[in-house]
Amino acid sequence: MEKLSDPRYLREAHFICSAHVEREWPQDQGREVAFAGRSNVGKSSAINAITGHTRLARTSKTPGRTQQIVFFEVDSERRIVDLPGYGYAKVPKHLQRHWKKLVQRYLECRASLRGLILPIDIRRGPGDLDYVLFKWCDLNQLPIHILFTKCDKLSHGAARTALIKFNQEIDFECVTTQLFSAHRKVGVEIAIHKVLALLRD
Repeated sequence: MEKLSDPRYLREAHFICSAHVEREWPQDQGREVAFAGRSNVGKSSAINAITGHTRLARTSKTPGRTQQIVFFEVDSERRIVDLPGYGYAKVPKHLQRHWKKLVQRYLECRASLRGLILPIDIRRGPGDLDYVLFKWCDLNQLPIHILFTKCDKLSHGAARTALIKFNQEIDFECVTTQLFSAHRKVGVEIAIHKVLALLRD
């Protein structure tokens, strides 16, 4: 377990599969931490920053690019999962319905899931779908850690004020929060230790 105290350990993460349907998922054993969230909030950039890679998770300026559940393996018993982004209106309705069912099935049935990392653009704050996820995680006692991303777009004082405001509004025991910027490397080490703790416990 000593390796799970080393922030560099997540650099071992590598792609294993993209799954459009449940039968393509890896065997449900070990521990998984899943990254969820709205489209275009910096989810892929957060995965890359936390794992120390530049292209592990595909980044795109086109929201809704991730159209399947993507699994990355850290070791034989630990995985990082990239869930399709939600809330992008230009994605065809039939795809939105498919993603919703796929992600819902994953959240409800995946025994190896230990927690969620949820990037949220600090300039916009949580949306309605984010609050649905908060409530579901709280009901199911699943830890959810929010990365308030793109905090470098605000002054330090404004970012801290926004974080305090959101913490007052998000009153769920399952939720923890932090400031984060993949571009400026703000909060990356804190996020790494959070992911390692979820993969360890």
